[in-house]
Amino acid sequence: MTEIRAAICEAFGAPLRLAPVRLAPPGPGEVEVTLAACAICHSDISYIDGGWGGALPAVFGHEASGTVSATGPGSRYAPGDRVLVTLIRACGSCLSCATGRPVLCTAPKPERSPISLPDGTPVTRGLNCGAFAERVVVDQSQLAPLPGDIGMDVAALLSCGVITGIGAAVHTAGIRPGEVVVVIGAGGVGLNAIQGARLAGAARIIAIDLSEAKLAAAREFGATDTLLATAEKPWSAARRLAGRAADCVLVTVGATAAYDSAPRYLAPGGRLVAVGMPHSGETARYEPVILAATGQSITGSLMGETVLARDIPRLLDLYRQGRLKLDELVSGRWPLERINDAIADTRTGAARRNVIIF
Repeated sequence: MTEIRAAICEAFGAPLRLAPVRLAPPGPGEVEVTLAACAICHSDISYIDGGWGGALPAVFGHEASGTVSATGPGSRYAPGDRVLVTLIRACGSCLSCATGRPVLCTAPKPERSPISLPDGTPVTRGLNCGAFAERVVVDQSQLAPLPGDIGMDVAALLSCGVITGIGAAVHTAGIRPGEVVVVIGAGGVGLNAIQGARLAGAARIIAIDLSEAKLAAAREFGATDTLLATAEKPWSAARRLAGRAADCVLVTVGATAAYDSAPRYLAPGGRLVAVGMPHSGETARYEPVILAATGQSITGSLMGETVLARDIPRLLDLYRQGRLKLDELVSGRWPLERINDAIADTRTGAARRNVIIF
């Protein structure tokens, strides 16, 4: 057992407590990673608030990068390897994995958590990672190699926010050149959905948000047009801007009001992609007859349908070419001791991504 520091969630909605925990050594196929950075995702905050349930105490955090410090039997990694750490744990052999959808792996997850309190009390490893800690032990399928020419703070963003937004646009939505795309929400994931739409060749990318500052950021990341969500009938304004309704709408915020309005932007045959995740129990309202009569569709996008071995090298190459913005996504860098301040800043909605630096 190794003793490390971690930010522990002991009660939903309460501040995290920085305290020592014990970390078990990696087992077969597992890897211990000493973390350099971990970004704060709104999914972490939803779990901290109890929005999706779960057992406590827990250590959350899942958008991380670091260096391999120990390996279990059968690992393909070695100490010293630079890696990013994701929540995508895949067996590689179930039907979902075999058909190219590892994010939907159906293999049972291990029951034991490698994290415990000094007195032996088990601590839940949130989102398969538990990365609000100095080290993690994860399955080797959750890692992707990182080259030496990218900063660890920037690389961490590839673990979730970047692949979720870009993947939703490119893989799930299948945006084609010349299409009109609406992105509702211009936060961290929304900005990457905008980047994905731009890379896919969308003719018009219309960003919708409640914040003028976020809309300015959306233009920086490739939006051709922006609209305030508080405007009267923004869906009508979007049609006027593009000259027609949207081929695709991506909802990147976990707000049911956004889901209620999203179908109004769609053209006949249009696609609505659900990316943002409201709390459990929240519902949206649709008229199914309109979907049926217009041939529209609604589909969900989990982690952008990412395949790590396929997508991470490609995104790193786009970054090197200057075609993918990563550095601009980092709003602030915080020490682990100030994680509650970083979370509070993220809650304001102003941050693109706050990153904990170890």
